[in-house]
Amino acid sequence: MSGEAAGERAEHGQELNVGLLLFIPYRAMEDRIFAALADAGFDDFTVAQARVMQRIGPDGTRLTDLAEQAQITKQTAGFLVDRLERAGYVERVPDPRDRRARLVKIAARGAAAIPVAEAVVAEVEAEWTAHLGKRRMAQLRETLTRLREITDPYA
Repeated sequence: MSGEAAGERAEHGQELNVGLLLFIPYRAMEDRIFAALADAGFDDFTVAQARVMQRIGPDGTRLTDLAEQAQITKQTAGFLVDRLERAGYVERVPDPRDRRARLVKIAARGAAAIPVAEAVVAEVEAEWTAHLGKRRMAQLRETLTRLREITDPYA
């Protein structure tokens, strides 16, 4: 068995499923992002809060949409957004299309954290490209983008 194939096997000898193989590098990237954010002074939010914050669109997003996209209840999303708002990462503003509704938007502290996270993403992707080679990395990106067509209802 090749080293590559051996690396894809779980401790009990079975191959890891593709979902887990996708999750492991994602988690490694996420861990590095959180470490860099903490080093930059953005250490007062949780992974759950970050996953909600990641779904906020450039013009803001309704709480119900955030909950749906994060696959959590509206109450849980509201709780997470409340905590993000108190820490200055997000703000609630009137929806210009419907004055009865409110949008969750990235606030100043959130906007300051984004470049820190983006720099880590770029660094990790450069490392992965160096490890896999430009051709394989391009194929990986193309393959995952195609897979998104059937797996991401928000694409």
